[in-house]
Formats: sequence, C-alpha cells, structure tokens
Amino acid sequence: MRETMGAKSFKVVTIVLLTLFTVVPLYVMITTAMKPLGDVQNNFTWIPTTITFQPFIDMWSTVPLAKYFVNSLVVCTIATLFSLIIATFAAYGVSRWNFRGKSTFTTAVLSTQMFPGVLFLLPLFLIFTNLGNALGIQLVGSWLGLIITYLTFTLPFSIWMLSGYFETIPRELDEAAMVDGSGPMGALFRVILPSARPGLVAVGIYSFMTAWGEVLFASVMTNGDGQLLANGLQQYSTQTNVYWNQIMAASLVVSIPVVVAFLIVQRQFVAGLTAGAVK
Repeated sequence: MRETMGAKSFKVVTIVLLTLFTVVPLYVMITTAMKPLGDVQNNFTWIPTTITFQPFIDMWSTVPLAKYFVNSLVVCTIATLFSLIIATFAAYGVSRWNFRGKSTFTTAVLSTQMFPGVLFLLPLFLIFTNLGNALGIQLVGSWLGLIITYLTFTLPFSIWMLSGYFETIPRELDEAAMVDGSGPMGALFRVILPSARPGLVAVGIYSFMTAWGEVLFASVMTNGDGQLLANGLQQYSTQTNVYWNQIMAASLVVSIPVVVAFLIVQRQFVAGLTAGAVK
C-alpha cells in the first residue's frame, strides 16, 4: 500500500522538527562555549561575532572540574557494575523459573518507574540518616549512599529489560548446558551471558547514562572532596557572575564519555534495547 503525499509530508515535517529540537540546543551550546563572556551576557546572537576557545581553558581553573570528572566516573562506573550484576541474577531467575508472586514482583518492579525521582529524595534521606546512625556508616554525604540511590533508579528497568532479553534466548540452551554437567549458574555464565551481550550492553549504557546525568541526588548526597560534576557545574554560577560560556564548554566536555561509549556500542545497544523491550 503506497503512502499518500499527505502522509509523506507529515513524516518529513515530523523528522525535521525532531531534528531541529535536537540540533538547535546543541548549536547554542557550542556557539556559546566559543564566545567571550561579554558577548554571552549581551543580546543573544545566532552567529558569534568573536570566536575564542578560552572558555575551554578557563573552565578547568574556575572550578576543579577534573576532580569532579574523576569522581563522577568512579561513582557511575561502580553503580553500573553493581546494577549489571544484580539485574543479571534477578532477571535470570524471573525469566527461567516460575515462583509464587512472580507476576506481582515484575509488576512491582516496573511500577516504580511511574514515579519521579524527586519523590524519593526525602524518604531516602531519612532512611540513610537513620541507618547511618544505627550502623555507624555514613550514607548521607558519601559515595556509598549515592551509589545505593542510583541502584534504586536503575535496577527496576534493568531487571525488566534483561528478563525480556533472556526470554528471547531458547531454554534448550540451558538444558543442553545442564546435560553437559553444568548447574543453573554454569548455564548462566557459559551459555546465557555470551548470548545476551547486546542486552547487557544496553543495560550498562542505560545505567551509566542515568547516573551520569543525575543532578538532584548528586547535589544533596555529596559534599567536600567527594562532589560530582553536578556540583561542579553549579559552581560556575557565583554571587557576582554567571560564567555561561564556561558552563556550556564544561557541559560539552562532560558529555563526551557517554557519546563515545554509545558510538562504540550503538549496534549492540539498539539490538539489546529492541529485544529486551519486546518479549
């Protein structure tokens, strides 16, 4: 069935609008990062009258961005690894075994995604404060508390996505591995995980991007030398000035790890996301 001219025009207009919605903010970020601060603070212009790369140099000295960059990289990597490990075992159990309350568990896990993260700020803060006082472990103001927080955000969707992907892997592979003498864990590590590489990549990228771009909890749960990029970007705004050009330059730089990681594994990411979302 051939598409009508109206349908084709609608698709073209939609694609153009979505492209502009993505490209225009990126263009503004790039041009603002290459303007002197005086030009940024004056009337907005689409084309810079003066181009300079000084903001990309000054941003490292105005704020200890390198320290915050390393801190964010460490926290997000640890959170991603734990999310992958826990989600793998949970998803394998959900996809391979029937147990009482299975449907309730999967529904409860997925239903947590309906609520905005800001609703969990006060409950998590109170829980971490009370646990810290009871156990003598500092959770508020530490990386440990922030990593646990990121796990509460990434685990539900990661479990759901991986369980959907594991469902696409024939159970005969598990049975063949067990015939060869492997137990359930042996089948998981020898057969399932090598076959589920695209799904693992998708979950890993999702978990890392979620933690890397989070601002609210990173601002509340960290302080001092343990601060992350979310805190660092806020420090470009002082009582006397707002360094917009350095903010845009820093925003471009801190987005590089996620962009590079996605470009490297984009095929596996799309394959895993598609297979995991559709059983």
